[in-house]
Amino acid sequence: MITLEQVKLLETKISKTIDYVKKVTQENSLLKGKLDSYQERIDELEVLVQRFKEEQSRIEDGILSALDRLNQFEDAVENALSEQGALGKKAPKGAKNPDSGAPGADPVKSEAPKPEPSGPAGEEAEETDPQNAPEEPDAAGRDSPAEKESGELDIF
Repeated sequence: MITLEQVKLLETKISKTIDYVKKVTQENSLLKGKLDSYQERIDELEVLVQRFKEEQSRIEDGILSALDRLNQFEDAVENALSEQGALGKKAPKGAKNPDSGAPGADPVKSEAPKPEPSGPAGEEAEETDPQNAPEEPDAAGRDSPAEKESGELDIF
């Protein structure tokens, strides 16, 4: 037969079980809330990563464009130097070469620009070296990056 003590013991076990289920339910809802907030943060970070990838792509395109423009500039300088050297070769043999100062000077020697602090030959020699290149507006009339007040490069 069932005794009163057994019934009381059963009641306490049932009440403990109910309390435990309430506690676990609250913890479960708390964890679901954290999961939702973490998922929102993950979504925000994924958007930031996507923006970063797009910006990286634009930066890479800008750098490639700038390098292409530098190659074009270098080609133009080389062409100008070779044309200037070709003009020096076409001068009559008795004519005075402005670079050498002597009539009938060797045309091959007149092609190499002399390191002068000023003058057209000195400027062209400096333009071939990017570290010594003068800061002039580019072909589109824009100021060089060093002349901008912001100090940032405009590569786009």
